[in-house]
Amino acid sequence: MNAKADIIFSRRSIRLYQAGPAISDETIHFLLDAAMSAPTARNRQPWHFVVVTRKDLLEELSRRHPYGKMLTSAVMAVLVCGDAGLEQEESFIVQACSAATQNLLLAVETLGLGAVWLGVHPRRERAEAISNLLGIPEHILPVSLVSIGYPAEEKPRNANYRQSRVHLNGWTETSA
Repeated sequence: MNAKADIIFSRRSIRLYQAGPAISDETIHFLLDAAMSAPTARNRQPWHFVVVTRKDLLEELSRRHPYGKMLTSAVMAVLVCGDAGLEQEESFIVQACSAATQNLLLAVETLGLGAVWLGVHPRRERAEAISNLLGIPEHILPVSLVSIGYPAEEKPRNANYRQSRVHLNGWTETSA
């Protein structure tokens, strides 16, 4: 269909990783630059990113997040957070951080790496456990945790398009 859009359709949640070298500072910069290219309400850009590369922290994160077992074999993780000092509207923080998370996932895919989005917000117990581990200040809202590694699995493209979810010119009409 559109070669430029292939990355959107090929991106999958990868939870199995194989051993590989540390991610370079240049690559980390590329990934975060992509994340920070996301749109935000009023261009507030209320995000912060905590990059975790230490194996002991990745292992502890895997224990603190109920769905984070893959973090033990990840090469890195990125905690995407929102700053209430930069944006007071929590829903805008969540939207901005979600857009940044998706950009990060797409950038990971372009490099042939694998990643999975682990939800943190609105689960208070997850946010507190991760914040305590990483020393996150009180006014910072952890929104998502992205596990990144060298893929040890391949997944086919999902067929997620559902015509029944498309409405034309209002809710009552379904697009043909």
